[in-house]
Amino acid sequence: MAYVPGAALLAALVVGCSAGTGTDGSAADSRPGGPTSSPAAPAGKYRTLPDPCRSVTHSTLKDLLPGVAELPQEQQEKAYAGTASVTYDTDRRVGCTWKAEDSDSSRGLSLDFERVVSYDTSVSDDDRADEVYGKKEAAAHLPSSASDTPSDSSSPSSSAPSDGETGGKSGDGATEDLQPRVLDNLGDAAFLDDLLIKAGSAAQHRTVSVVFRTSNVIVTVRYTEQPALSTEMPDSKELQEKAQALARKLVDKFSE
Repeated sequence: MAYVPGAALLAALVVGCSAGTGTDGSAADSRPGGPTSSPAAPAGKYRTLPDPCRSVTHSTLKDLLPGVAELPQEQQEKAYAGTASVTYDTDRRVGCTWKAEDSDSSRGLSLDFERVVSYDTSVSDDDRADEVYGKKEAAAHLPSSASDTPSDSSSPSSSAPSDGETGGKSGDGATEDLQPRVLDNLGDAAFLDDLLIKAGSAAQHRTVSVVFRTSNVIVTVRYTEQPALSTEMPDSKELQEKAQALARKLVDKFSE
């Protein structure tokens, strides 16, 4: 019986210490300003990329590359299949090119799909992709307004052209502005560039590029033409319209 009071006292001390520890711990966890973990920025909508060589229908390729129709059937299939770009990570970047020639000109088409991933937990994939897209748009040196580009020039192109390149608006006097510009209602952001290159006495070579961003993917469409005769100039309006039409089809494909 002499040990009972001591045992009871020891038990009371143990209970009291346990209760105190629990109270202090709860208070520490609920204290305002305590350490908290910030949620990671959301990942982009796209985790993979489609096959670019299968992203354009035969009917569209037939329209963009009329020379293919003049080839034998076996060569047509090969031309329509395109050539895949060599990349090291097909989940991050893929591409495809097509080319065809006829008696009037040679035309080429290329696609580039880039999936942007942010490794900064405070920056979303979409925001990082917007930064990458912004650098591409800045590098194109788009005119800020129509007045930035001479209205009597023979063809559109990006501003500050290098040797052998010409800049300006459509030379046919049309009111429609064909100069490089930002495009509306195409993905989350888009722009068009138009570059005409004159290489001495050689035929003139025009490249129309349409670049757009949809979520965390950046797509680049390049459509080129080089007439067989050096005296002929590639039609800027036609190339721009067809490049934009393809870009809009690709936006729809990514939305599927």
